[in-house]
Amino acid sequence: MTTIREWQVGQSLPEVTLPPVSRLDLIKYAGASGDYNPIHTIDEEAKKAGLPGIIAHGMWTMGNLVKLFTPYYEEGFVQDYFVRFQSMVFLNDVVTLTATVKEKDEKTIRFAVAAVNQHGKDVVKGELVFALYE
Repeated sequence: MTTIREWQVGQSLPEVTLPPVSRLDLIKYAGASGDYNPIHTIDEEAKKAGLPGIIAHGMWTMGNLVKLFTPYYEEGFVQDYFVRFQSMVFLNDVVTLTATVKEKDEKTIRFAVAAVNQHGKDVVKGELVFALYE
């Protein structure tokens, strides 16, 4: 496996494509996060709110995006992370996670990160700073 230190500006980490979003994923996330807003788990409540159906928690998508860095935790840690939620994620959406090196120095690597649905639409975009252990 390539170490994260070897990645250069413009290169991308291997993409990760998540399985289709399931109702069970969102119920589990609601329990883990304490976010029981029914628009994430109950169809009728989502429709009452004007949505076509239940939507994934934005933080579910944001949390999954950090999975790209799991293989590199022996080399460093996520020091800073911010995103903008661009679009909603619905049941059965297939989300692909990406990270591209924007800047690099001896102590940190800054990545542009994104989650994109099966239609090529950005659902989350942001930046992540990975701090390297000395």
